[in-house]
Amino acid sequence: MRYVMNTDGGARGNPGPSGIGIVIRDEKKEKVFEMGTYIGKATNNQAEYTALIEGLKAALERNITQLDCRLDSELIVKQMRREYKVKNADLKVLWQTAEDLASKFKEIEFNHVLRENNQDADLLVNKALDAYQYSPKDR
Repeated sequence: MRYVMNTDGGARGNPGPSGIGIVIRDEKKEKVFEMGTYIGKATNNQAEYTALIEGLKAALERNITQLDCRLDSELIVKQMRREYKVKNADLKVLWQTAEDLASKFKEIEFNHVLRENNQDADLLVNKALDAYQYSPKDR
């Protein structure tokens, strides 16, 4: 069975408070996993990679072996496809982690989608950031 995973990461400020969103669906388009969480201070690209990494972990935990990863970050997609080199040292560490996890799948694809086609994951990012923004902790 082939699953589809949408991930998104975002920062308010770059770097700034950041969040991630992940939605995994089965072939019937039913959600089998979703998560939105605050991850602390990060850049947009670091948040995008963190979302991908956490999503890959969640898929592996559910014994998913065939996965179509859909991200609205063209940079991350092209780096995962090895079309672009990873020059930033911080991103290189995250890229390597994502590569290691990706190698555990029988089949995996990385595809760029427009933001409007990634709304579920984007909504989870913004909910996590809104919850953080209005929370009295960590101030």
